[in-house]
Amino acid sequence: MTEPATTSTLLIGRDPAERTVSVDDVLAVARGHARLVLDASGRERIARSHRVLEKVIANGGDVYGATTGVGASVTNAIPAALRDDLPHNLLRFHGCGTGRILDEEEAAAVLAVRVVSLAAGHSAVRPELVERLCEMANLRLLPRIPAEGSVGASGDLTPLSYVAAALIGEREVTLAGRVRSAADALAEVGLVPLSLGPRESLAIMNGTAVMTALGCIAWDRARRLARMATALTAAVSDVTHGNPEHFDARVFAWKPHPGSEQCAQWLREDLSLAAPGREVARLQDRYSLRCAPQVIGVLLDVLETTRATLEIELNGVDDNPLFDPDRGEVVHAGNFYGGHVAQAMDSLKACVASVCDLIDRQLVLLCDPATSAGLPENLVAIEGDQPYAAHVHHGFKAMQITASALTAEAQKLTMPAAAFSRSTESHNQDKVSMGTIAARDCLRIVELCETVGAVLALAACQAVDLRGPARCCARSRQLHAEVRKHVPSLDADRRQDHDIDTVLGLLRAGTLPIGETHEP
Repeated sequence: MTEPATTSTLLIGRDPAERTVSVDDVLAVARGHARLVLDASGRERIARSHRVLEKVIANGGDVYGATTGVGASVTNAIPAALRDDLPHNLLRFHGCGTGRILDEEEAAAVLAVRVVSLAAGHSAVRPELVERLCEMANLRLLPRIPAEGSVGASGDLTPLSYVAAALIGEREVTLAGRVRSAADALAEVGLVPLSLGPRESLAIMNGTAVMTALGCIAWDRARRLARMATALTAAVSDVTHGNPEHFDARVFAWKPHPGSEQCAQWLREDLSLAAPGREVARLQDRYSLRCAPQVIGVLLDVLETTRATLEIELNGVDDNPLFDPDRGEVVHAGNFYGGHVAQAMDSLKACVASVCDLIDRQLVLLCDPATSAGLPENLVAIEGDQPYAAHVHHGFKAMQITASALTAEAQKLTMPAAAFSRSTESHNQDKVSMGTIAARDCLRIVELCETVGAVLALAACQAVDLRGPARCCARSRQLHAEVRKHVPSLDADRRQDHDIDTVLGLLRAGTLPIGETHEP
C-alpha cells in the first residue's frame, strides 16, 4: 500500500539546538501535508537510552513501570518471569475511554506529538517503536481515540493507551478513512504487530500528547477566528455607518498592545475603498464596534503566549521515569504533569469566548434599527405593494436566538478546568492538571464561536444586500460576493440551518475571504 501524497518531510530526533518542532509542523502532519522521519542521530540517541534501561535492570536496579507496578502499585515488585506481561496489561486495563472519537486530524496530531517526545531519547524505548509510530502517521493508520478519560497528570494515560493498543494489533483504527480492527489494518499495509518491551507502553501513555495535540488544533482555529472576527467587525461597522476614526493607528501607538495594533491595522485595510462621502451615524459607536481591537487584540496576544507554551511542551520530554544516556542514569520525576498546557488552554478559551460575545453583540446591532443606522428590523427584506407584508416575515429574529444560545454555552465553558483538580488512583495522583479537559473545552468554544461568526456573516451579507454592494467597503464586498455564490439573499422566511453550515464549510475550507491570519 502506498503512502498518501505529502509535500514535505519532518525530521524528528535531531538536536533541539538544530531543529525545534513547531505547532505548524504538527498541523502539517495532522493534515497529511508532511511525513515523519526519524533522524539517524535521533535513532542512535533512542538506542542509547534503551541500553541504559537494559543495563539498570540487568544490574538489579529498580525502574518504575518495568520492575515495579504502576501508580499507587509502585511498591509491588514484578518478578522477572512476569515482566513481559506488564506492558500489555497496562495498556489493556486503560482501555476505558469514553465520549466522542477524535477525528483523523486530531489522532494524527497525537501521533506526531508523541513521536517528538519519544525521539528526544530519554524514554528508553526501542528505535523500532518510534519508527512504527512514524509509519502509522505516514500511512494514515490512525488509532481510534476516545476523547474522555484523562485527568492530565501521569499524562494522558487512558487516551494514549489506544495508541499503544494499535501498535500491538488491538482495538480499532482508521485506514484510508475506514474503521478497521487494528490487526486487520496492520496486515493490510504489511506490518507485523509489535510486542512491547519493558515500560514501552508506559512510555507511550505517560505523556501530554493528547492535550498538546488538541491544543495545537485549537490554537490554529482560534488564530483564524481572530481574523474572521476582525473582518466581520469591519463589515458591521461599514453597513451600520460606523466611525472608522476608532481604528486610527495613533490610538494604538499610544497603548501599544501588539494584538490590538494588529487588529486595528486589519480593520483599516478592510474598511478601505468605502464609498466616498459616506455619513457617520454616531460620533462614538457602541463598544462592540469601538472597542473591537481591544477585545480581539487580547486573543491575538494570548495566541502568541499559547504558541510558546505549546512548543515548549511538544519539544520537551514528558515521560517518567527519564533516562540520561550520557550518564547512564534513571531519573524518576513528574514531567507528565500538564499544568502549563492547562493554563494556556484555559486562558485561550476565555479569550475566544470573549470574542464570541463580541460577535453576538454585533449581530444585535445589525438587527435593531436604532443601532443599525436605519436598516430594517431583523434585516427583513420584503418589497411589494401589499401593506404590512414585512410583518409576516421575521428575517434574522431566530438567528439571534441561536447565536445567543451558542454564546451562552461558550461562556459557560470558560470555567477553568485546572481549578477542578481532584485526587484519584488511590491518592497517588492526588494533584492533577485537567489539561486535556481544558483543551477539549477550548476546541468546543472555538467551534461555537465559529458558528456564531457564520450567523453574523450571513447577517452582514444581508445588510450589504440592503445597502447595495457598490456603497460598501472592500471586505464587505468580498464576503458578500463569496457567500452569495452559495447562499441566496433572505427575501422571505426560510430555514437557515443549511446556510449556517455552508458558511462554516467555507470558513473551514479556507475559502471565506476573511484576510490573512496573523503571523508573528
